[in-house]
Amino acid sequence: MNDSISSPNFSSSLDGRVPDGDLTTMWEDHKFSMKLVNPNNKRRFEVIVVGTGLAGASAAASLGELGYRVKAFTFHDSPRRAHSIAAQGGINAAKNYKNDGDSVHRLFYDTVKGGDYRSREANVHRLAEVSVNIIDQATAQGVPFARDYGGLLDNRSFGGAQVSRTFYARGQTGQQLLIGAYSALMRQVAAGSVELYTRSEMLDVVVKDGRACGIVVRDLLSGEITSHSAHAVVLATGGYGNVYFLSTNAMMSNVTAAWRAHRKGAFFANPCYTQIHPTCIPVSDDFQSKLTLMSESLRNDGRIWVPDAFDDGRPAVDIPEGERDYYLERKYPAFGNLVPRDVASRNAKTVCDEGRGVGPLKNGVYLDFAAAIARDGVEAISAKYGNLFDMYQRITGENPYEQPMRIYPAIHYTMGGLWVDYHLMTTVPGLYAIGEANFSDHGANRLGASALMQGLADGYFVLPYTIGDDLASMLGQQAVSTADPVFTTAVASMKDEQRQWLSINGTRSVDHYHRELGRIVWEYIGMARNRVGLEKALSEIPTLRAEFLSNVRVLGSADTLNQSLEKAGRVADFFELAELMARDALEREESCGGHFREEHQTEDGEAKRDDEKFAHVAAWEWNGTGTAQTRHREELSFENVALSQRSYK
Repeated sequence: MNDSISSPNFSSSLDGRVPDGDLTTMWEDHKFSMKLVNPNNKRRFEVIVVGTGLAGASAAASLGELGYRVKAFTFHDSPRRAHSIAAQGGINAAKNYKNDGDSVHRLFYDTVKGGDYRSREANVHRLAEVSVNIIDQATAQGVPFARDYGGLLDNRSFGGAQVSRTFYARGQTGQQLLIGAYSALMRQVAAGSVELYTRSEMLDVVVKDGRACGIVVRDLLSGEITSHSAHAVVLATGGYGNVYFLSTNAMMSNVTAAWRAHRKGAFFANPCYTQIHPTCIPVSDDFQSKLTLMSESLRNDGRIWVPDAFDDGRPAVDIPEGERDYYLERKYPAFGNLVPRDVASRNAKTVCDEGRGVGPLKNGVYLDFAAAIARDGVEAISAKYGNLFDMYQRITGENPYEQPMRIYPAIHYTMGGLWVDYHLMTTVPGLYAIGEANFSDHGANRLGASALMQGLADGYFVLPYTIGDDLASMLGQQAVSTADPVFTTAVASMKDEQRQWLSINGTRSVDHYHRELGRIVWEYIGMARNRVGLEKALSEIPTLRAEFLSNVRVLGSADTLNQSLEKAGRVADFFELAELMARDALEREESCGGHFREEHQTEDGEAKRDDEKFAHVAAWEWNGTGTAQTRHREELSFENVALSQRSYK
């Protein structure tokens, strides 16, 4: 609950601890150079993993299998409820099954380019390398990937690439991958190497002598606040897209775990890098609380268009072919409808702002499958996308086999997050962040089907190596006791915070303030940003926060299930995050990927980077309530991919 964030302080560069050597052999060489913990000694170490989505479940399962004593926490009733199930379209891997030119280097190149040259090369290359292992791992777990006529695993294309490298299980890829990771996790729970805590929300990170030593959690059913200690803490708690209120994220998704870590010393990197997904069902009224994602895979066969004419109210089927603008195919002939998400989203906004939007509220564009159905038949399209088509029809009442879908961009993924080094460790020793909770692999824009890839890469194939290198030096040290004052003080502080929320007794609900905050953030820090809007955000957010802190109404008790109380803490963290997002966007005087400053664009309306001034990661340091945060830099070097203006034409 801090005051307004003023102009930032600036500091020196951060060291990402990237090893020396050739990029193509760096990870293999580094694995050999890292310290190891022998099997008998692993059981002497305790590790906390917060979050049980793909990143968290795979990490907890892998660490448990190795012999570490793991505590896994989820605020769901089951790990299978994690938001990873909502990822539909697929997972990338550089296996080149299609023999169409793919390779580890091409996946690396596409990811760096797709992220608009704002990612760390070493991390991205490692991600591309281990991607091939992920598919083997998942297949061995029984994930039912689609197969071609010969029985081999099938691939399809996705935005930002000209090859087919996306493995998929119809429109349920995230769900099926999570079942695989969940099965591996529960095997370790049954074996006793992982202790699972459900309906438990992390409220704070506990730090002693500069090192993370545990967490404070609240039991969401009983309200009891307890502490847990460990030799290391791993945050796998996802992204912060729900700061916008309306997003494709699950409604419980929040920033609290990462933000509380930030307040304990973990730098927060690139918060202004937020991804707008181009393929979502448009908002239908002012009372919606959730948006629905339609898989990007639909852009493989669907053609995106709007009428040529402004305010054309005719049904889609009545608009002749010659009066339609397939604007992505027109502007980007090489990639067409498969341009990256940021490009597709900005173009959809442009045509709607021009007055060519479709639907009752004129807030959508068409995604048309008529040509694909005519070419391949209804059965073939149904086999690929049937569950997605059914979901669309249930929500809208419109049959996408007979008329085009209506789509519009919506908040989806966040590329910003806790800053981590090459080992996935934050600036707090012993505290790790994996998956969407960290910033590292996607730069300023994530390619479709790469989120699942990063989560599983971090959990299965990176963290199990890097955490051992850190823990090896702690052999013989006991985890800090929860009776230590650092734990008792932290628990008391969280209890006091809960009492404060219950004592305000204002007149407005938490959801009211969250919705109003989301309106400000979407308006000024959405698909397009400019100095005037960002300065308005930095003025309006503190004003609204002050009202929130004095007038929010949180009913009930702290000693039982209380969702209003849960939300209050999460929304308070969103307020602080939103202000930092605006500050970060204001300081980054360029356009890159999902961060589009209207003052910095090409004549064609494309993002215009400033590589001389901004080829770096901006990592923010918390300096205390009411004090300006310090903006640190990690300089980015591009020795293997030449910096160039992105072109998808």
